[in-house]
Amino acid sequence: MGERLRAENCLVRVDREGNWQLRITSYKLGDKYISVVDNVDPGARLAHASATTRQKAELEAMNKARHLVRKTRRFC
Repeated sequence: MGERLRAENCLVRVDREGNWQLRITSYKLGDKYISVVDNVDPGARLAHASATTRQKAELEAMNKARHLVRKTRRFC
């Protein structure tokens, strides 16, 4: 059977992009880092990315999330 992978070095932080609060979760899975960005309220996933380093994965996921947030209209 295949090797069982386990998430390691999990890091969760909150950042702001304009009026949006974004939660960035990143962790190592095997030989790659995974990063997931969601809006804190209601917690919907906006973007995810994988790369060889945590910094690259977070940067790629944040760039995707920023693009989505900037084109989102708010009516309140």
